[in-house]
Amino acid sequence: MATDSPDVSQLSYEEARDELVRVVTELEQGAATLEQSLQLWERGEALAKRCEEWLIGAKARLDAARAAASE
Repeated sequence: MATDSPDVSQLSYEEARDELVRVVTELEQGAATLEQSLQLWERGEALAKRCEEWLIGAKARLDAARAAASE
């Protein structure tokens, strides 16, 4: 895993999703050391949270647009 990984809070949804897929794939391969696996797991958790934040934000925007359209 790269030590110069970008700050999760700066990633777009697509960037976070794509990196999360890479992290999961690497974890599934089982070739990482325990320490590397823990770092990957932590990064994956942060990436999943970032994706969830984006999706919650998108839902809020859709809800607001629907409410405005029905007024």
